[in-house]
Amino acid sequence: MIFRLLYLPINSKKHSDMSVDKTTVAKIARLARIHVDESRQEAIADELNGILAWIAELDEVNTDNVEPLASVTGHSLPMRDDIVTDGGYVDDVLANAPETASGFFVVPKVVE
Repeated sequence: MIFRLLYLPINSKKHSDMSVDKTTVAKIARLARIHVDESRQEAIADELNGILAWIAELDEVNTDNVEPLASVTGHSLPMRDDIVTDGGYVDDVLANAPETASGFFVVPKVVE
């Protein structure tokens, strides 16, 4: 999370130690190259602190015996052979092009 990189000491392990103030909001805004009016910085800091508090609350959940979740349905996707089942219509496709060369579309040069 970006706030951990910008605000917390490297040896900190708890989200509860995280907090954002106006200075941190200004620093994040500068790094993100966005303008945040000084009158909005305190409100944004409060919003971010609320998000960080919620994350700290999630850290309290015991997930020791919970397997990582890759799908909410628990089903794997069906596998199929990677075989071309369509194609071979080069002449039909190129018939729509205003200009072709050696079986390819000819397009105007866009980079000088």
